[in-house]
Amino acid sequence: MYNFIARDALGWGLLQWFAGYLLGFVFYALVPPALIGWFVMPLAAGLSCLVLWKWVRVDSSGNSVLLGIIWSAIAIACDYVFIVKLLNPPDGYYKFDVYLYYLLMFALPVAAAWLRRGAITSAP
Repeated sequence: MYNFIARDALGWGLLQWFAGYLLGFVFYALVPPALIGWFVMPLAAGLSCLVLWKWVRVDSSGNSVLLGIIWSAIAIACDYVFIVKLLNPPDGYYKFDVYLYYLLMFALPVAAAWLRRGAITSAP
């Protein structure tokens, strides 16, 4: 359980958040600031799907919910500290795209466990 929390939840959660954070700076030079989240979110969700498919094995629904809660908490806490407080965006930060991103960070591990469980039970 410690390995699951340390590597899969905290490690991958922080790494994914940092990748999205860096993407935000890249897109800051390319798109209007109000649209940055709409460009980062699909890439961040795709990265989460890749991580769940290749490196994180979530088989039980309890672990998937725990993983989703930790990934969402990391995203919320790091966004608040490193974007809201540090960068202080002039037009505010919390918009629909941000809330959708937080929801996806919770829902994707749960969906991955559900899909994996379905694939296991339907295997011949």
